[in-house]
Amino acid sequence: MLNRPRARIGMALAAVPASAEGDYTTYGKDERGDFPSMEFRTFITEGGKEISAWHSIPLKNADGTFNFLCEIPKETMAKMETATDEKLNPIKQDTKKGKLRDYPYNINWNYGMLPQTWEDPKHEHPEMKVFGDNDPVDVVEIGSGALAMGSVTPVKCVGIYAMIDDGELDWKVIAISVNDPKAADINDVEDVEKHFPGELEKIRVWFRDYKTPDGKPLNKFGLDDKCMNKEYTLRVIEETNQFYNKLMSGERANDEELSLE
Repeated sequence: MLNRPRARIGMALAAVPASAEGDYTTYGKDERGDFPSMEFRTFITEGGKEISAWHSIPLKNADGTFNFLCEIPKETMAKMETATDEKLNPIKQDTKKGKLRDYPYNINWNYGMLPQTWEDPKHEHPEMKVFGDNDPVDVVEIGSGALAMGSVTPVKCVGIYAMIDDGELDWKVIAISVNDPKAADINDVEDVEKHFPGELEKIRVWFRDYKTPDGKPLNKFGLDDKCMNKEYTLRVIEETNQFYNKLMSGERANDEELSLE
């Protein structure tokens, strides 16, 4: 059965839970409109006030973890995304030719993005010779529990795939919630293979194939199809955070007409 997340209008708390490693900011969410619909939006809140999902949530926490904004809960199929061109950057359902978009089948992980990152479409990767996809960096959270749409969760980022989608670089960070039972065991990419055998290849194949039911070609991957290690992952996150900071400061012109508030 293909599942869709159910929306509740009004306040629906999506807290960053405390962990043994430290205290985290608590966020909420405000859902507007019926789900699914063109009008449906999920706004992130802090202290009862709506904030930007992209700009207001810190990328990192004091303990070195990263904040993961869940756009698509595990085992659902509605293709949700952060609206980088709308004020406060709420989560909405993607559209194509005037119709709401779904994946052809459920995604098997929690999926979302890292705030305060940006893949610059004017920056060419020196090795792969492709440009960024004009979005925040995507995250595949591999923990055992489904996370709510609009929830903000501290995660450990331990690996990354260089997916190439329609000729654009579309990084996929592999992460795990710090509250997952296996989180203490997952500190680098080889730990994922040890404790989640076969999961990395399953992720690669899912993202390679998901467009083919619509008659499109397979997505490609750079870096020899490898899931790179934590050290490489952190460098990519740092670089895309620098791209974001240049965009916000005005050093990089906002030619893409993104919403920076």
